[in-house]
Amino acid sequence: MPRGQMMFVLHAHLPYVHHPEYPFFLEEHWLFEAITETYIPLLRMFRNLEQDKVPVKLTMSITPPLMEMLANPDLQNKYEKRLEKLIELARKEVARTANEHPRKHKMAQYYLQHLEDTLYIFREQYKKNILNGFKEYMARGYLDIITCNATHGYLPFMEQYPQAIRAQLEQAVKTYERHIGVKPRGIWLAECAYFPGLDRYLAEYGLEYFFVDSHAFWYADERPRYGVYRPIVTPNNVFAFARDPESSEQVWSAQIGYPGDSRYREFYRDIGFDREYEYIRPYIDPSGVRTNTGIKYHKITSKDTPLDKKDYYDIDEAKTTAYEHAKDFLRKKEAQIDYLLNLFEGLEPIIVAPFDAELFGHWWYEGPFFLEYFMREAAKSQKLRVVRACDVVDWIEKVQILTPAASSWGANGYNEVWLNGTNDWIYPHLHEMVERMTEVAKEHADETDPLKIRVLNQMVRELLLAQSSDWAFIMTTGTSVEYAVNRTKTHIKRFLNLYDMLKSGNIDIGELQRLEYVDDIFPDADYKMYLKI
Repeated sequence: MPRGQMMFVLHAHLPYVHHPEYPFFLEEHWLFEAITETYIPLLRMFRNLEQDKVPVKLTMSITPPLMEMLANPDLQNKYEKRLEKLIELARKEVARTANEHPRKHKMAQYYLQHLEDTLYIFREQYKKNILNGFKEYMARGYLDIITCNATHGYLPFMEQYPQAIRAQLEQAVKTYERHIGVKPRGIWLAECAYFPGLDRYLAEYGLEYFFVDSHAFWYADERPRYGVYRPIVTPNNVFAFARDPESSEQVWSAQIGYPGDSRYREFYRDIGFDREYEYIRPYIDPSGVRTNTGIKYHKITSKDTPLDKKDYYDIDEAKTTAYEHAKDFLRKKEAQIDYLLNLFEGLEPIIVAPFDAELFGHWWYEGPFFLEYFMREAAKSQKLRVVRACDVVDWIEKVQILTPAASSWGANGYNEVWLNGTNDWIYPHLHEMVERMTEVAKEHADETDPLKIRVLNQMVRELLLAQSSDWAFIMTTGTSVEYAVNRTKTHIKRFLNLYDMLKSGNIDIGELQRLEYVDDIFPDADYKMYLKI
């Protein structure tokens, strides 16, 4: 009989990037890569485990921007075209590598089969909307899909504006219901960012549980008796689960984590950069800028090996490695449970292991194999049972009531990733936008003019999009900074233009239509959310 529980939580999120005015837009490929390398491989994992009758349990947040993108017909069609081009390239690679190295040829054949299967799953099985796949596995009890705040806004920086927090949560719940068909029970707070009192808003929207980083428990108003290995209940009756730091380090650490093994695929070596220009040109950015294709023939080899000296990758060797790592991880979790059981005098520990979903497949190519192998091995374990968050909430009886500390899962545990010298300039603008949004919402509380209502609702979209925590994160990390700065400035400018139109009564219908077209997230956006102060 299992004596401890293990909960994998995958946070699937990408910022809303949709440029319908362009046939090709580089940043839209963030979504396309994630579909090919993470989301469909996860669906494939569910399919494999279901076929073999292995009981899998997973908790997964799918954020509102990601749901909106996955369900967007324009992005679906662009993805399908991209996949068809990659299959064309993979066929060329099969022929070309026949006279190169045997392991390159083996991998070329693997990629062709993998991409053709991906297209079948996307186009034939789920009719271009892979949300349908995740919904299916939720209905079968494999998956607990939870929501996230509307545009991944960083809620601690909205503490002085309750209406902004409520708008992020209300839009999140509405979007989840529109796509999934039921109300969400749990929420992944963007960046695990929490401040004391936030639970009150979660309770208002019927959210039963959320996740925090470990130090939210360690520095709570009262130290939890069982540390991070049992959930607690907040004063507003919402369950909080805390991240297990050991699991994070074993899987995620850049120094000692599994993904750094020399036998795994090297992320940064791609034929988009290796092949001669004229050959690869039809498959990279039409402007001529080289980009990743996802076809990679080399393994990590060692962290000290230069990219051009990497050895050839072998998928079977990598899968064997993933299997070894899955068994090793299970052994470590079982040992952890033995230790905790002794400490807790027999009370069942609950280990919570949350990760960005895109780690599994996109960044760590073998991550979905690791997860599948872990589920297979865990199903045989006499010590450990894999559970979903909703399972725990439904059965748990002994729970401490306390208030988690302010925290996030960013570097050093607090707010510095999202507030520092690279990005602090955005917050006065975001605060001003909330104040202006509240002002016009009050002025038009009983508005009946359909045109003015459209302007108000488009202002909501621009504000929510500007609040995405991704822009501040990108500014800190230093990659794609120009795009993040432009997106932030663009949404601020569009919001202010709409505000001026509304105040002056001089509404430019053509411009409003253009903004509704280019910033088309949340068709059910409602400016009256900002009346809830």
